Amino acid sequence: MYGLLYKLGTWLLQKLIVAVLIAVIGLAVYGLWMFVRDNVAFDQRQTTLVAQLEEQMQALRDQKERMGETLSSWQAELAVEQERVERAGKVLAALRELEGWWERWFGDAEQQKINEARAARMVEMQEAAHRKATALQRGMEDLRLRTVLVDQDIDATETRLSEVAAGQSKFNYYLRRAWERSKWYLLVALLGYFFGPSLVQLLAYYGLAPLLSRGRPIRFSEESLVPPAVGSSHVSITTALWPGDTLRLKEKYLQACDESLKRQTRFVLDWRIPFTSVACGLIELVELRQTQARGQSSVTFSTSDDPHTELAEISIPADSSMILRPSFLAGVIMPPGQDLEIRRRWAIWRWQSWVTLQFRFFEFVGPCRLIVAGTRGVRAEYLQQKDGARRPARRTNQIATIGFTPDLDYLLVRAETFWGYYRGMNPLFDDLFAGEGLFLLQETARPGAEAKIGNFWATVWNGVLKVLGL
Repeated sequence: MYGLLYKLGTWLLQKLIVAVLIAVIGLAVYGLWMFVRDNVAFDQRQTTLVAQLEEQMQALRDQKERMGETLSSWQAELAVEQERVERAGKVLAALRELEGWWERWFGDAEQQKINEARAARMVEMQEAAHRKATALQRGMEDLRLRTVLVDQDIDATETRLSEVAAGQSKFNYYLRRAWERSKWYLLVALLGYFFGPSLVQLLAYYGLAPLLSRGRPIRFSEESLVPPAVGSSHVSITTALWPGDTLRLKEKYLQACDESLKRQTRFVLDWRIPFTSVACGLIELVELRQTQARGQSSVTFSTSDDPHTELAEISIPADSSMILRPSFLAGVIMPPGQDLEIRRRWAIWRWQSWVTLQFRFFEFVGPCRLIVAGTRGVRAEYLQQKDGARRPARRTNQIATIGFTPDLDYLLVRAETFWGYYRGMNPLFDDLFAGEGLFLLQETARPGAEAKIGNFWATVWNGVLKVLGL
């Protein structure tokens, strides 16, 4: 439990550190770009900015003064209207006192009509004055609020003017401008960093992979071939060289050999594929030749560079062949009078090739013997048709595949679990082989430390090798 929490905490810390670096580098680059393309001198910009702030300050003060004058005039109008309301009320009260029962029965009828008309005018005047007074009060409240906002703007402008007048460093100026102009772009970049890879992997696994897995398989031979013989893998193996046999081997895999063998340096495995030989490390090879007329000599293969590497011998008979990734090849043994024959097979017009970025395959044609190296060992998987059974098919991790016979159907299928693909433990696609034949794979489907995800240049180089079929 504590180990899981520790890993989670470490992962979050790494993410946060990278996010901070993205933000810092983004601001620094954008600020530097603005500084370089800025054609106006910084001091001149500061002087212009001070003049603009002073002009803005004066405009705010003038606005506040006008608002004060307006408020004073409205206060005077409000007093006048309130006085009119009060006078109208007094006149109405006096008129109401003259409306007793005696006056209604025995008073002057003409005077009563005059009083009623006057009372109606007073009511109308009182209501108009009250409405105007109410409108003036509301306008004054709004004006006071706007005055408070103007005061805040004046305070902020004064503060800004003081800062500019006191002097501002170019660093702070361009940093603030960079932040103001790029903060939303930085937010998008950080969201893409945190959630972009997961979204892409979800779309690739559940959307793209099932669609592309329906493509036609790759098959290099329509005829059934005699399968090669694959020996068991060990940390060290010993093989025999018969009269006329020639061995070309990476020097790091040569542990011991008989003194009777003729030894010389072979600069590349095959001069017809020099760049491939260089990319796979098949250069400066040791070439051993059995020159005795009879008898046999023995050679022992092993490596001290990686204790997890094991070797196996593959015997390819005549009229047979093997599709093999040269990066797994440690050496090749050719019989007397037989030169090494390697066919280059291209598969450019296949969806499978574009998905895996593997456009070229190498076919080693027999008779010959191949020495291959694999992590934790090399295993051969034989596919044979059984009576009444379905056509045999078997999947394997793409990283583990070493080679296969040309009479097998080779296609891609989506990885079995999303979690394994998401955590980088398995590629998006597994290799699927169908038909009758055999394929080779290393026991541990795991790349070396130099090829792990996160090592940018190693990943790029591995991608190049994959395109070239290596």
